Amino acid sequence: MKKAGRALKRVLEIYGITQNRLAVAMGIGRSAVNNWVNEISDPPPDTLLAIRSGLHKINSEAAEEFIKLYLSEEEF
Repeated sequence: MKKAGRALKRVLEIYGITQNRLAVAMGIGRSAVNNWVNEISDPPPDTLLAIRSGLHKINSEAAEEFIKLYLSEEEF
C-alpha cells in the first residue's frame, strides 16, 4: 500500500523538513523514516499518530497535511 510513505515524502518536500529532523522529533532512527519515505516498509498503524506528533513539533501545518493526504482517496 505504502500510502503513508508517499504522504510523508510529499509533506517533507513541501515543508522542507529533513528525514533526520523528523526522526529526532519522533525519537527514532533516521533509517525508519527513510524506509517509509522510500516505500521500503510501511509504518505500523499505531505509528501514524507518532508521525503526526513528530511533524507537529516541527510544523503544525505539516502534521495536518500529512493526515489529510493519508486519508485522501486521491492519488498523489
